[in-house]
Order: sequence, then C-alpha cells, then structure tokens
Amino acid sequence: TFTGEPFQTDVTVAGAVEVDFDVIVNSSDADLVVKLVDVFPDDFSYPDSIDRKGDVYPMGGYQMMVRWEVMRLKYRNSLEEPEPMPINKPTRVRFTLPDVAHTFQRGHKIMMQIQGSMFPLVDRNPQVFTNVYRCADSAFQAAEISIIPESSRVLLPVQRR
Repeated sequence: TFTGEPFQTDVTVAGAVEVDFDVIVNSSDADLVVKLVDVFPDDFSYPDSIDRKGDVYPMGGYQMMVRWEVMRLKYRNSLEEPEPMPINKPTRVRFTLPDVAHTFQRGHKIMMQIQGSMFPLVDRNPQVFTNVYRCADSAFQAAEISIIPESSRVLLPVQRR
C-alpha cells in the first residue's frame, strides 16, 4: 500500500490509469491487482449523516475504491499468447486500468493498493503456468510478488483547470 499526503486543492483524475511496474515473482504465474483508492480525512462526516434515531455515521478514514484491475501475469505481453513469468527475475509489467473520472477533494489522500488476488471476484490463480480451468486443486500454491518501487510507477491522467 502506498499513500500520499492530503491534497491541498481538489484534484480530478479522468482517463486511463497506466501501470508500469518492475516485479519479481517466485512462480511462473501470478495475479497482480492494482487499486486506486480515495482516503477520506480522519475527521470527515457528511452533514446529513444522522439517521432517524439520531445516530451519526462518521466517514473519517474511509477508504473508497475508485478503480481497480487485475493482470494475470502470464498475459503481460499478449492476451493471445500466454508465457510463463521468469522466476525470481525483475520483469517489466505494463497495463492499463479502465478509465476513471473522479475528484479527490481537498484534504483527501490518494492510495494505491497492490495485491495478488481479488478472489472471489476473480477466479483463483494456481500461481503456475498452466490452464487454470483444467488444473487439479493440488496444482495451486502460494506465490510471492515483489514490486521494485524505484523503477515502478502509476501514471494518473490529472485534469488541469
């Protein structure tokens, strides 16, 4: 998880989010999930957040997912011709998250979460280069994914006023 400082002004992001990572994986396949998150200020609450009983529902620190996408790494170079990941070697992975149109309000923070699964929203990956739909349950194993932060980046389409 990577979190920025609170914004001093509203910041609007509109368009495709580009992911450009150097990763190291200890298996021949894995999933890479990238999530763009809006983090509300710790003291945030909506003015009309009081229900009929008088209870208040504060939203301080709430993490609202704005956009996410998963890349099955065997498809990193081609969706038609999968290839195994080089094991334990830095590998460039580039892909695009679907378009986004979101304004991070003043005082909010931007967060990028990177993880290896979105199960059950996305099917399980056995973490080996195989046909996921025909492999046995015994084929599934754990995988470790490392992001090299010095050479990795996420490009956001920030709109200027």
